[in-house]
Amino acid sequence: MRIGIIGLGRMGGNIAVRLTRHAHDVVAFDRSAEATSKIVDRAESGRAVGASSVEDLTAKLKGDERRVVWVMLPAGPITESCIEQLGGLLTEGDIIIDGGNSYYKDDLRRAKALAEKGISYIDVGTSGGVWGLERGYCMMYGGEKSAADYVDPILAALAPGKGDVPRTPNRDAEGLDPRAEQGYLHCGPAGSGHFVKMIHNGIEYGMMQAFAEGFDVLKSKNSPVLAEGERFDLNVADIAEVWRRGSVVSSWLLDLTAEALAKSGDLAEFSGEVSDSGEGRWSIEAAIEEDVPVPVMTASLFTRFRSRSGNNFAEKIISAQRLGFGGHVEQK
Repeated sequence: MRIGIIGLGRMGGNIAVRLTRHAHDVVAFDRSAEATSKIVDRAESGRAVGASSVEDLTAKLKGDERRVVWVMLPAGPITESCIEQLGGLLTEGDIIIDGGNSYYKDDLRRAKALAEKGISYIDVGTSGGVWGLERGYCMMYGGEKSAADYVDPILAALAPGKGDVPRTPNRDAEGLDPRAEQGYLHCGPAGSGHFVKMIHNGIEYGMMQAFAEGFDVLKSKNSPVLAEGERFDLNVADIAEVWRRGSVVSSWLLDLTAEALAKSGDLAEFSGEVSDSGEGRWSIEAAIEEDVPVPVMTASLFTRFRSRSGNNFAEKIISAQRLGFGGHVEQK
């Protein structure tokens, strides 16, 4: 299958390369000609060609049964502009995929506008960060069924597959989607994919904050504010490592924490000024609309705000985790 990909950053570029490794063809475009050239060079031989513009990309896809274009750009005006441009270049039956972290209410509006032109819109919440090229991407997507079914081969190639994850009991029950075990899931109509990914990221905020606070308490057990006989000089790198081995809190976030602490026990390379990329705020807004209490998510978001005016070891833990899974570099 052939697909156009716009935006060849950390994730977009790896998505393009992974697809070529699974026998799909890619037409690649980035506003940086150098980035486009690098992806064409990294792709499986002959399976990727570069485009010089969005217009050139859509032209190169002509002849396909349904032209499919995956937009992998930062949420906001740049994605909005690109999708609007594609809406004027594609025709009835074609498909636009937004694989970034767009706000789900924007998806609802876009899908409606594009449907009037006969163009299908699919929103894909994509998790996997810079590791997705090798591990695969966990994807939650929304859109009308015929378009979702059409791009299934693309999503199946990007997904991690069952791997060595133990099978959940009772997964054969009626009504459960077998694709979930492969690491990708059609969640419902347009907007539902990004909504599920939004809540995923809100949960992620809370989990990261819990680890961060716990390690801060561990590291501070040698504080002079404590009675001398109550102080422990704990090796947090070793604690993170032992927790990885059979503990109920073992997870990828703990793996990343252990890796960062083994490299630098005091995380001196991080300032601890933690950014938020939108999904945490949107998750809390959704909870307010639904009258659902989310105190952990809310506290974790507000702590990120506070980190920008003064921080401690906890915020450095979060900075290290964000660098590990997503390549997010602190804004200095």
